[in-house]
Amino acid sequence: MMLDVALVIFQSLALVALAPLWGGVVAALKARMQMRRGAPITQRYRDLLKLTGKETVLSEDASPLARVAPYLVLGAAVAICTWTPVITTHAGLGFAGDLMMTVALFAAMRVLLALLALEAGTPFGGMAASRHLALSALAEPALMLSVFTLALVAHSTDLAAISRAVASSHDAWISPSHLLAATAMGLVVISETGRLPVDNPTTHLELTMIHEGLMLDVSGRHLAALEWAASVRQLLLLTLLANLFLPWGIALEPTPGALLFAFAIWLAKLGVFAVAVALLESVTARMRLFRVPEFLGMAFLLSLLALTSDSLLR
Repeated sequence: MMLDVALVIFQSLALVALAPLWGGVVAALKARMQMRRGAPITQRYRDLLKLTGKETVLSEDASPLARVAPYLVLGAAVAICTWTPVITTHAGLGFAGDLMMTVALFAAMRVLLALLALEAGTPFGGMAASRHLALSALAEPALMLSVFTLALVAHSTDLAAISRAVASSHDAWISPSHLLAATAMGLVVISETGRLPVDNPTTHLELTMIHEGLMLDVSGRHLAALEWAASVRQLLLLTLLANLFLPWGIALEPTPGALLFAFAIWLAKLGVFAVAVALLESVTARMRLFRVPEFLGMAFLLSLLALTSDSLLR
């Protein structure tokens, strides 16, 4: 029991603490690929610390939601961390949340961000909120169906059980349904994390913003909370991709050697993802906005094909 609690605390702290670092690594890799010096990989921590010390400015007409929404968004992201398998397939707090609860909390975060963007009453906030929710309507079904394909094999919606079932099967990852679901999940991760070619996380043009436009009118500690929540959410999605679809090296038994090896493998997977994202964003441009639904529609179609093929090949 104490070991399970310790593992939950360690995995949650690892996700929350390392989330800003992954974004810094991607930015540094992109700078090197583009022959620039770039900022240090710890720049995100410095930015969050600076924002924490700044004043939070709110409109006089802002509702109480504007004061609590940033912390609710961060709290939802941290809650998902408690049952996400990072280094072991032990259930941890699996009784508190599974695939359904994970998707529900992601949806709650989206709704809170959209409402927060509407609080200021600016046209850019409303435009970003409408785009964000419209694209989420396509991304959420693709995310759920892709993971649900694996859940049928594991006979459970618990994320740790899904990871254990895929890791225990030596040839599950080469099945057509698994490859289709993994591809769909990868497309959803690109969209949901606001990376190129769907969105540009470094853009300063309000007319093209989607995810960044939601936080245009937020400042100070509230902005720090939202930035950290976005980083945690990004690392959560990457971890789900790594440990549900590619759970190589994850510890099936919580022995010290297996846990240490699993932690190293998890960091290595995140490093591979960082190189892939940096390379993709260095050679591709942002697609037009009306093409993004087609991009997510392809992810939904792949996830649906994955679920169908899994049922036909049983």
